[in-house]
Amino acid sequence: MKVENLTGSSRVYTSNAYLLTGTWNAIFDKNTLVDTGRDEDIITALRNASTGVGKKRLDQVILTHTHYDHAAMLPGIREEFRPVVYGFSPAFEGIDTVLRDGRHLKVADLDAMVIHTPGHSSDSLCLYCEEGGVLFSGDTPLIIQGPGNTYEEGFLLALERIAALDVRVIYPGHGPPIMDQCNELIRRSLAQVRDHA
Repeated sequence: MKVENLTGSSRVYTSNAYLLTGTWNAIFDKNTLVDTGRDEDIITALRNASTGVGKKRLDQVILTHTHYDHAAMLPGIREEFRPVVYGFSPAFEGIDTVLRDGRHLKVADLDAMVIHTPGHSSDSLCLYCEEGGVLFSGDTPLIIQGPGNTYEEGFLLALERIAALDVRVIYPGHGPPIMDQCNELIRRSLAQVRDHA
């Protein structure tokens, strides 16, 4: 799987918007956008992206949650590219298929598991690809540095599940990817949450 952050050079406040394409851009790969962000330049970036010959430019969008900085460009992307849109919130306009915890989806050329991670928002989710140990975390707080916050039980349970996975790279909703000591960082965060649950 290839991962490209289409909003990495944005000059407006936006989330990361990750375009996932297959390693070989095979015809059966599912070109996937994780979050749309709120930068209008993403439309041009999608038009210019290398997504495979004879393939639909964008098959699907998966929203990690529906805050404006992650989902504001959804209407424009739907209009131009006609993707299937997945998200956890049944009330958000533009979502075609409501996801549930534990569901598996094909993203690019890999299988991804949906993990509901309430806390940042009630509809927050992470996507985990076991092959490669890749986690798309949205705004789920996986790196918790110290005490001072309280966490709901649903978040603690989700963090326990994530801590049991083999995570080798984290693509967060904001900032650069985390590529070192992911498992250790997540387990440290879990210890912090347990101490203050």
